Amino acid sequence: MSDGAPRRGRPRDAARDRALLEATLTVLAESGYGGLTTGAVAARAGVSTATLYRRWSSKEELVLAAAATRAEDLAKQPDTGSLEGDLRALLRDKAASLTGESGRLMRALIGEAAHNDTLAEVLATTFLLPVRHRVEEAVARAAARGEVPAPEDPEMLGDLVIGPMLSHFLITPRPPEQVDEEAARAGADRLLPFLLRALGSAGAADRTLDSKTGEGTGGPSTPGGGDVAPHPTDR
Repeated sequence: MSDGAPRRGRPRDAARDRALLEATLTVLAESGYGGLTTGAVAARAGVSTATLYRRWSSKEELVLAAAATRAEDLAKQPDTGSLEGDLRALLRDKAASLTGESGRLMRALIGEAAHNDTLAEVLATTFLLPVRHRVEEAVARAAARGEVPAPEDPEMLGDLVIGPMLSHFLITPRPPEQVDEEAARAGADRLLPFLLRALGSAGAADRTLDSKTGEGTGGPSTPGGGDVAPHPTDR
């Protein structure tokens, strides 16, 4: 006897699904959400609209499925043993994401999400909440090690990363030639000292970062890279 009822029809072609979702992302980047049509997506993927509608019943469902393919894998966060190392890894991951396919997808959806609750939810779930969770966990580990005080409002910590990163990499216009891996990493490293200071890690925050290596170096007052004098607000 069979363990279940027999399936009807042919199984879905996973390669065709991927082609349709990739085509959706391409058309979104080119035309925005308002300019995206299922016909344009089907044509780009080389299939019929009937093939598309057998998988997704609306444009919105198609876009949500495509967005899920760009969900950032921020759950597998490295534990570097220090708050500075953990946040540097996160900032660089986020910078690379915002200057790549995920950033182009966010640009295409942000305007529509202002009056489409479903798209707003997928933006938050796919791109924002993973960052918040990763920051909270990194700071919790740092507090347990005694690096920083326990945060009073953990939910706000992720916004200290998200806001500046979106402003720098997503909203501020910049020539395409400036958006490369090295520029993204340098931009992330520039934010790190400010974030560390906001979290109470003043000793690490007073160090500058080499834009290429990401390693801490002594500032002007510490040419040898030794201990820095405390900031006036830390006295």
